[in-house]
Amino acid sequence: MIELRTPAEIEQMAPAGKFVASVLTATAAAAKVGVNLLALDRLAHDMIREAGAESCYIDYHPSFGASPFGKVICTSVNDAVLHGLPHDYALRDGDLLSLDFAASVNGWVSDSALSIVVGTPREEDLALIDTTTRALAAGIAAAQPGNKIGDISAAIAAVGHGDGYTINTDFGGHGVGRTMHGDPHVPNDGRPNRGLPLRPGLVIAIEPWFLHTTDRIVTDADGWTLRSADGSRGAHMEHTVAITEDGPRILTARD
Repeated sequence: MIELRTPAEIEQMAPAGKFVASVLTATAAAAKVGVNLLALDRLAHDMIREAGAESCYIDYHPSFGASPFGKVICTSVNDAVLHGLPHDYALRDGDLLSLDFAASVNGWVSDSALSIVVGTPREEDLALIDTTTRALAAGIAAAQPGNKIGDISAAIAAVGHGDGYTINTDFGGHGVGRTMHGDPHVPNDGRPNRGLPLRPGLVIAIEPWFLHTTDRIVTDADGWTLRSADGSRGAHMEHTVAITEDGPRILTARD
């Protein structure tokens, strides 16, 4: 079921967006060579506790997950691109790290992700992150009242395909509100002027993710982490966006 939020409800969602942005900023800053992924999870967990927020991940157990997630942030490294389950791994120089975080504040959820390079970057990783960042910006720019879901999808795909990447549509954006995942699905490839009309009050997560040389993914032995089928690296960017009369409002904007 697709729900539209009132302007007052969107204002009530803003603190969750601000909090999610603050956690991503803090964990990205802490992600240095030698830092363990479990330490990043502890940092996010501490911030949740201090803010009186609630994790959307720790008890999350959808049909595609082997068990409840058990952690509070996704940490996907190198060939992992989505749903990376934090584990005992110390970050190495040159690692490409994607952080994905969602939390509930006062009953409202926001969801956001970013990718960074730890230490010395590879040029191809910086290019992949740049493409994914521009694809997110293009998708948000297309999230105008009167447009359709397909306009967002087509805008994302134009950037990704334009830079030579193939695109997986199994996982993409989604509705956000009282829960982390809801309707509508927002694929990262599609045709303009198709799909659900974008009306003021719709709140969605827009989240392009690309892999260097494939669009196929496989599930890691941990039952959660999604990796590229050919071992190539991935990048992932995401914001929670509200459609308003004045255009898209990014609820998870980072300072």
